[in-house]
Amino acid sequence: MIPVIIQVLLAYLLGSIPSAVWVGKVFYGIDVRQHGSGNAGATNVIRVLGYKAGIPVMLFDVFKGWLAVFITILFPYHSLSPDQIIYVKIVAAVAAGLGHVFPVFAGFRGGKGVGTMAGVGIALFPWALLIVLGIFIIVLAVSRYVSLSSCIAATAFPFLVVFLFGERHPGLVILSVFVAVFVLFTHRTNIRRLMKGEEKKFNFKGGNKK
Repeated sequence: MIPVIIQVLLAYLLGSIPSAVWVGKVFYGIDVRQHGSGNAGATNVIRVLGYKAGIPVMLFDVFKGWLAVFITILFPYHSLSPDQIIYVKIVAAVAAGLGHVFPVFAGFRGGKGVGTMAGVGIALFPWALLIVLGIFIIVLAVSRYVSLSSCIAATAFPFLVVFLFGERHPGLVILSVFVAVFVLFTHRTNIRRLMKGEEKKFNFKGGNKK
């Protein structure tokens, strides 16, 4: 059990790396959580600091979600069955997502976890993630609401995993549903603003400290 505990802890610590906060403070001297939407995520970094800062943050958030699952190969799981190893990956994926939203390195005030969950998707459901990315881009292009795009794409995710790609492993099916619920939960305030017509549209030019 020790390797399992270590991997889950590492997954949480990986998720906790607040790239948005650190990039803002180190290179621009600001805390992005005090500007824009107040969120420590790549979208807000783009909104506040521009694409030069936001794209690396986005890529790193995706990378840490993927790495949290991928590092399974570094541990000696000789006593575990392939099915049990899948469950270790699932728990690590959840830990990474929680780390991003509640980062120990940034006062437990993080982002919404979309990028990190996308990294998990690349590791475990690559083809479904590719389609989800397409849905996200289409909805964003039409609506210009990142939150709406994220929620619609996340909601579609478990349906794609189960019905289009035929996933039957109970743990992976539950994880796909968890991803959808997780993203909807972290966007609950955005959903309320969308319903009130108060949500801000995404500025594709980026870099607006408001």
